[in-house]
Amino acid sequence: MAHQKREVTSNGDEGWASKRPKGVDTAAEKDHILKSDASQETNGEKGQMGDACRKEGTVLANTCASDEKAATNSNASSEQEVILTCIEADAAEDKGCRHTMEDAWVLLPDASMESPGNLRCAHFAIYDGHGGRLAAEYAQKHLHQNVIAAGLPRFRKTDEFLLQESTKGNWQDGATAVCVWVLGQTVVVANAGDAKAVLARSTSTDGEGVVEGTKSQLKAIVLTREHKAIFPQERARIQKAGGSVGPNGRLQGRIEVSRALGDRQFKKVGLIATPDVHSFELTKKDQFIILGCDGLWGVFGPGDAVEFVQNQLKETSSATLAVRRLVKEAVRERRCKDNCTAVLIVFKH
Repeated sequence: MAHQKREVTSNGDEGWASKRPKGVDTAAEKDHILKSDASQETNGEKGQMGDACRKEGTVLANTCASDEKAATNSNASSEQEVILTCIEADAAEDKGCRHTMEDAWVLLPDASMESPGNLRCAHFAIYDGHGGRLAAEYAQKHLHQNVIAAGLPRFRKTDEFLLQESTKGNWQDGATAVCVWVLGQTVVVANAGDAKAVLARSTSTDGEGVVEGTKSQLKAIVLTREHKAIFPQERARIQKAGGSVGPNGRLQGRIEVSRALGDRQFKKVGLIATPDVHSFELTKKDQFIILGCDGLWGVFGPGDAVEFVQNQLKETSSATLAVRRLVKEAVRERRCKDNCTAVLIVFKH
């Protein structure tokens, strides 16, 4: 599926480009990190996401529910529940100082339009390629199709098919991933590698007027867990699989992440594609989610990024402009050296 994007270029020009898309946390920000469950292996990963997948509900991005329907649903809701009427989302990317762009991204406001069945959802993702962009592009094209066909998440199945293709084509590259599905009022987040999803949640008691109110405060909640070979839990699993972590903290001394799609040469020494999965129910306090590759989070802390986006939304009321300016700030002002890609998902309550 071809996606169109607005691209932020290194020279500051903001124009249109076609698809072919490729942390430093403060102590206060770490307090806001939302701990996910342990990684879901095989049947475990399938069960948690399958429950969310079966939830009834419709998410229509940029197509607001009728006032009558919203009022009816609102009367039936509890105090903490809220009817999600709109999602506004966009993506931006810049290759930074790299010669090529190896990231890919997905914006599917209605993610079931091309699939049979009754599942209606929205899907957003970033696939951060390394050593090339073939794995990222493969995941961009196939992962959600596998999800629709067989249930959430399908990182492992997608990885199996990707490895078959990479063997045929002698691909050596891989891609980390961060994905979000919005199913009715349920948000499901899955990640493998070091890309992050960060939720902006109001700290006010009523949650009203968060983006537009001048006195509103948002906290940053990290919805994902990084997977790096140097981390004790990941290191132990790698060593058990017969791999090693070098003095530089890299798997076999070469690759920093411990989970990714592709990278077939590392799959026998501990690198896996199993994601961490987390889900939660939206309330009116939840304002937006930022998805970013490690390039973005190398120059932005979670709280810093949330504050920056909040200010842009107050000024422009536009997810498109906010995400473009976020990437421009990362590359031009904060000197991000890596590919930099971000997806901004704004919830309209």
